[in-house]
Amino acid sequence: MTYSGAVKVGGPADVHELQDLMITKVAVGPMNNNAYLLRCRATDEQLLIDAANDAHTLITLIGDDGIASVVTTHRHGDHWQALAEVVEATGARTYAGRDDAEGIPVPTDVPVADGDTIQVGRVELTARHLVGHTPGSIALVYDDPHGHPHVFTGDCLFPGGPGRTINPADFTSLMDGLEEKVFGPLPDETWFYPGHGNDSSLGAERPHIPEWRARGW
Repeated sequence: MTYSGAVKVGGPADVHELQDLMITKVAVGPMNNNAYLLRCRATDEQLLIDAANDAHTLITLIGDDGIASVVTTHRHGDHWQALAEVVEATGARTYAGRDDAEGIPVPTDVPVADGDTIQVGRVELTARHLVGHTPGSIALVYDDPHGHPHVFTGDCLFPGGPGRTINPADFTSLMDGLEEKVFGPLPDETWFYPGHGNDSSLGAERPHIPEWRARGW
């Protein structure tokens, strides 16, 4: 079946099957958070992005193969409600942005800086540090050698605009980071997966950047 990225809490997961990587998206919790289970097709190693809520759903999704790692995109509480339980059940290594780790109550095994890589089997993800939504938010870029890139943006980028910021300086910082590290180097075909709601492509959003700048959110 064709992947749409449209999921709802209590509904089925959606699976994006790439040549080297399987991406399973599920919605959990009262804030309709997205969690993403990545599986290397060569090794079957798995990695979870944002153990946001509903540990039972996430652990069931992970299955008997377990996960090697769990990445928290940023320190806001709705993105780590199930983290302790998932880590206890799986023994996974924890990753988070270096500048957000202290705000996450589960210890971060591997603090992540801009440009660091995270492996899931033979697949490599590159972290991009984006300051503004939180001080240490990270996006994860998978540059698919068989197709276009894929980016897990947490709450830094959504269809329709950047993530929430609380002052003009943070907004400018987030927009500058998105243009420099996401929109700048990556092509229009790049598919991105946000922390809430539906997915989109950079090409669909790029023409609206001047509007976002002008409105300030």
